[in-house]
Amino acid sequence: MKEGFRQSMAWLHTWVGLLVGWVLFFVFVTGTMGYVNAEITRWMQPELPLPKKVVEVPSAQVLKLGLDRLEQVAPDARMWSITLPHRGLAERTDREAGIAWEDMPRPGLERGRRGNENFDPVTGVPDQPVEGRETGGGWELYEMHYALHYIDYDVAFRIVGVCTMFMLLAIVSGVITHKKIFKDFFTFRPGKGQRSWLDAHNLVSVMALPFFLMITYSGLVFFAFQYMPTVKDTLYGSSEKQLRQLYDELFKRDPVDKVFEPVRRPAASVEDMIATAQAAWGKVPVATVMLRHPVAEGPYVEIIGDYSTTLNRGFPPKLRFDAVTGEPVEFDNETNASMLTRNVMLALHEGHFAGWWLRWLYFLSGVLGCAMIGTGLVLWTVKRRNNYLGKHGGTPGFGHRLVEVLNVGTIVGLPVAVAAYFWANRLLPIEMADRGEWEMHCLFAAWGWMFIYAGLRPLKRSWLESLYIAVAVFGLIPVLNFLTTDKHLGVTLPHGDWVLAGFDLTMLAFAAAFAYIAHKLKKRWLKQEGKA
Repeated sequence: MKEGFRQSMAWLHTWVGLLVGWVLFFVFVTGTMGYVNAEITRWMQPELPLPKKVVEVPSAQVLKLGLDRLEQVAPDARMWSITLPHRGLAERTDREAGIAWEDMPRPGLERGRRGNENFDPVTGVPDQPVEGRETGGGWELYEMHYALHYIDYDVAFRIVGVCTMFMLLAIVSGVITHKKIFKDFFTFRPGKGQRSWLDAHNLVSVMALPFFLMITYSGLVFFAFQYMPTVKDTLYGSSEKQLRQLYDELFKRDPVDKVFEPVRRPAASVEDMIATAQAAWGKVPVATVMLRHPVAEGPYVEIIGDYSTTLNRGFPPKLRFDAVTGEPVEFDNETNASMLTRNVMLALHEGHFAGWWLRWLYFLSGVLGCAMIGTGLVLWTVKRRNNYLGKHGGTPGFGHRLVEVLNVGTIVGLPVAVAAYFWANRLLPIEMADRGEWEMHCLFAAWGWMFIYAGLRPLKRSWLESLYIAVAVFGLIPVLNFLTTDKHLGVTLPHGDWVLAGFDLTMLAFAAAFAYIAHKLKKRWLKQEGKA
């Protein structure tokens, strides 16, 4: 009975994996880009200056300069905020000194115009804004992992949700199927055809198994509102006004009809408020000082902590003080259990709390997820081709050929298309209308061409030639960057800008990986032909 159950799980694992494998590969490739989407966007806007070294100065100086500037640029705003500079654990978490504001809303509008600017924390001189080229950046790649592209958002959302549920089912059934899963983790037999593909699939699957379980389950839980809207629609309704009330309560936002007076410089010492907050939070640094003046409550100063390294994403620690007396003000800042669960799931899924080393681990785990799905898809075709040859001889039919073409076009073609997206960023005219959309059109045009190419070539040649194309398009990206911008490796490495330099070096690493795979496949197939 146990063996029959295991065989059923093996059947379920195989067919579930195949039916949604290509969509899941797309989701994993684009989702993995999300862990470095800010870095990708920086590379795709080479006009932006190299980052300044963050200078930490006394908070009193930053506050004075920030308040002086806010009185100049936003004298009658309903919200002021000042960001304190901070040198983070990694380049990604650095904060520059800055201000932001929201004007009083015009008649008939719910929100006012917003503005922001960074400034030198020593001199107070505002940074001159530099406008980068229009681009989809890393965000477009990241957004595709749950919204796809060219189709209705809700439809795409549900397609990805169904596929994610199938992936969770495939992972669980795969664990049940492989009764020697941890022994298989230490077993890899190269050059053994189908056995080698199975070993590779087992190896990458077990290597990041906790990550795969976390990423699929957290994605489903985080988007539960969208996948199962009945509860919220029953309690609140589905109209825009009712949904706004729901999100105001969940995220503790001010209702849009709340009346505010223009903000003024506080009479109490904001430095003392920061010291009180810092003493209460310990190692959590103060990130932002926000000022508001609700008519019904009076002016207050809100001290907000840096939550970038915490799992409770969306609800940073806050303390509120009376702007006149400096006394603490009681307010609802508690996170309910459901929102805490949601925030933790989101933080785990997106890795926003991670420093540079953990973010790289997330990225590499995502790459392993791509390898897990890719080896599983290839294993399906290799196994059935061998079974067909053993029973009937000759070549399998159209269905099997279609799966093989889809495998080549997806497993190699999609990375090539992503590389084409980066090429388009450098080659499309800067002033081109809808430039960001055309970058995405280039991605899908390149991907479609890779499917066509795979369908026109014999199987082994399509694999090898597609891999060679991947080597070329990834390996030449740093060269293209050198020829078209002044932010190439010759500049970024001496400057110590590891975000931009890391992008180019990662492209070279991907080129090397595809070259290695092509070399091993060619060597294997030549050996087989020699035996024949």
